[in-house]
Amino acid sequence: MKLVTTLLGLLLLASGAQSPPAAPAADFPFQNPDLPLDQRVDDLVGRLTLPEKVSQMLNASPAIDRLGIPAYNWWNEALHGVARTGLKTTVFPQAIGMAATFDKDAMLAMATMTSDEARAVHQEYVRRGERGIYQGLTFWTPNINIFRDPRWGRGQETYGEDPYLTGQLGSALVHGFQGDDPKYLKITACAKHFAVHSGPESSRHEYNAQISDYDLWDTYLPAFRDLIVDAKVAGVMCAYNAYAGQPCCGSDILMTNILYKKWNFKGYVTSDCGGIDDFWQHHKTDPDAATAAANAVMHGTDIECGGQPGTYSSLLEAVQKKLITEQQLDVSVKRLYKIRFQLGMFDPVERVKYARIPMSVVESAPHQAHALKMARESMVLLKNEKNTLPLRKNLKKIVVMGPNADNESVQLGNYNGFPTTLVTPLAGIRAKVGAGTEVVYMQGVDYASNTVYEPLDLNQQLSYDGKPGFRAEYFKGIGLEGPAVATRQEAGLDRYLANVKMEVAPGLPAENFSARYLATFTPAKTEDLALQISGDDGYRLFVDDKLVIDAWAERGFSTKEHLLGVTAGKPLRIKLEYLQTDRRTILKFTGAKVVTMNAANILARVKDADAIVFVGGISPKLEGEEMNVKVPGFSGGDRTTIGLPQVQTDLLKVLHSSGKPVVLALMTGSALATPWEAAHLPAILNAWYGGQAAGTALADVLFGDYNPAGRLPVTFYKSETQLPAFDDYSMAGRTYRYFTGEPLYPFGHGLSYTTFKYSNLKLLSKPVTGQPLRVSVQVQNTGARAGDEVVQLYVRHPGATGRVARHALEGFRRVSLAAGQQQTVQFTLTPRQLSRLDAQAHRVEAPGRVQVFVGGGQPLAAAVQAGRVQQASVLLAGAPVAIDQK
Repeated sequence: MKLVTTLLGLLLLASGAQSPPAAPAADFPFQNPDLPLDQRVDDLVGRLTLPEKVSQMLNASPAIDRLGIPAYNWWNEALHGVARTGLKTTVFPQAIGMAATFDKDAMLAMATMTSDEARAVHQEYVRRGERGIYQGLTFWTPNINIFRDPRWGRGQETYGEDPYLTGQLGSALVHGFQGDDPKYLKITACAKHFAVHSGPESSRHEYNAQISDYDLWDTYLPAFRDLIVDAKVAGVMCAYNAYAGQPCCGSDILMTNILYKKWNFKGYVTSDCGGIDDFWQHHKTDPDAATAAANAVMHGTDIECGGQPGTYSSLLEAVQKKLITEQQLDVSVKRLYKIRFQLGMFDPVERVKYARIPMSVVESAPHQAHALKMARESMVLLKNEKNTLPLRKNLKKIVVMGPNADNESVQLGNYNGFPTTLVTPLAGIRAKVGAGTEVVYMQGVDYASNTVYEPLDLNQQLSYDGKPGFRAEYFKGIGLEGPAVATRQEAGLDRYLANVKMEVAPGLPAENFSARYLATFTPAKTEDLALQISGDDGYRLFVDDKLVIDAWAERGFSTKEHLLGVTAGKPLRIKLEYLQTDRRTILKFTGAKVVTMNAANILARVKDADAIVFVGGISPKLEGEEMNVKVPGFSGGDRTTIGLPQVQTDLLKVLHSSGKPVVLALMTGSALATPWEAAHLPAILNAWYGGQAAGTALADVLFGDYNPAGRLPVTFYKSETQLPAFDDYSMAGRTYRYFTGEPLYPFGHGLSYTTFKYSNLKLLSKPVTGQPLRVSVQVQNTGARAGDEVVQLYVRHPGATGRVARHALEGFRRVSLAAGQQQTVQFTLTPRQLSRLDAQAHRVEAPGRVQVFVGGGQPLAAAVQAGRVQQASVLLAGAPVAIDQK
């Protein structure tokens, strides 16, 4: 690889990449905004040398000074708000939480606000002369993989288990991101991970998914089709794993035949990061880097995301060996530049309306209000026995407990930004009740341990030469070598700096530097403590010259801790060393008191409480992407069990024994099995990872200022024993469409503080194959208070032979109704929605009987019998109609 890198450098120099421009910039046709787009693209690419073309196929594309082309990094994130930028931005609920809103309009508004902030942030960085990672306009979201198994750690990034819901919400995001200008894209969305991908995380780099054509077209592809064919998403990211024996980024079926030939995709494709390396290093489908690079490009993967130099740097070698032609590279390079032109990157700012969005939109009042709205709408009331909720605001004493009650980081999810203001559940509850209500907080337990860490301010116990805090020494380079370029006293360590133009010390940019922090820690008490460090990139901690935390070789964000017993007044020497390469600087040093759960003490604290609110669940630090997690029930970012960690159930049993009403609020990115809690606790609320306003939204629901109407976008099973093996990609026995057992809580479930009645289901058009079918139903709020209802439409094929879903969601509408108000809701079912797959996995709308169900949930027998779901049987007349898979 070093030889390839050297060759690339020599060829770049030989090409004249650093030479003066051959002509004034204004003379280049590609810089003329009045020329046709394709002509501009052809002109620019035609001026590039082969090494320059290759350099533009890496996610960190360098500048080409002789043509006035600035550097550009394609990698940016905005899963639920602009992420990782280093500037403060609005953080909406995690994707799975937004899916629980069942609200396409709210999703479109969220995406529009996010793209406003993204444009403003990008322009701010351009003004600063920065064009690095997380600063561009090409965003690698949404994740529209199907959440087929709750054990998958990244399922929180998706819109759940249903293809239709996923496609509808994903399409709304695409429209909000990409805008409505006839010439320019606002920002670009990217449908990922194409296409048969959903864990396990630990084997994703070599796993080969084997599925039937039926499952491919029935489950794994429909949402991608919605975004690619209908919503015209600008980007696609292909997946790490293989499908049918070929890496997804080099798949004949997925890439060549479906994406490009059948769906006629016109945007750009990026690999997942490091995914092309997998061709030859893990999948072993290619013998070397050059062959792998040529293979990926010929299948239409335009950009390699990964470390530098990357497998694509060997494309020069691939051309020399005639594994691929320069003209084949041109196809990809032109696709990439077409996107950059459509984003207005080569046009005057005054021509591009989106380039004039001001920074004042970032975290503006409407954006913060919408973050609260979506957090409220995402709340799913799972159980509410004897109207335990809402709670009265004038209760004398409320005890708030649990690992997520006052944990700011958990509610941000993953792939997240950082807001200026963030409200935890504890803060939300305290703000909600009156001055006469005592709110007592105890964490009680950690996620999977009966030991908790109560935050402790160590700054008052740290000093150097009699001065509070640390002595800090800063060095150029990451090796702590040479003289320190800056030395100063730091009162504490809690630093977050964005990218390289910010300084950690005068004259020292926030990249490729190292630091040493020295202090004496003099404990105020004799107790057990945890010294905790969060950092990005490497760090190590010495106590009395003994190395106790070693993350020096790590690159990327991590959190580690060291447990120790301390004696009051006995000083300890603290030395913390830190290095940072690029991207962002994060370093936080904190302490915590170690406390073990004591049932007797807890019962004593809650004996006079009027209510107990336990905010439990799990955390994005336990479920996520390729994580090094050593906690029972979690492995590599995935889960080995879907149950609520046992220590939380044990504490809930203690609280239940008190006789006090216990409300369980769950924060999670995936389905949790809570069979004991469902049987014994009076009220359970699922709050997901609710973003910056999660605490306010939760308190609004708990105390009745907001009537919950969220619905589950995934099935909550009783146990993982109800599921097939995690690495089995067949859909048999999975999700509400093919699961035949009894779930704990079904897909689409969610309660309200009011009641709704459905009636008068009508067919408004003649049921004929090849024609749309219009349906209407009346829904009335029959309770005493206003509320939202999520009207759900399902289709069933009762007489079908072969594989077929039990029923499938094909329509939903969130409506707001005042007490007593009635509304007629209409749906239009297309021939595609009334069709099914035949034995050859071809989509056909056949004559015959089709059942349509409309109501507040799935067409389960009890719901239909009770009238909560209306049904109509439709006899489709006419001849069979083939539905193009496009």
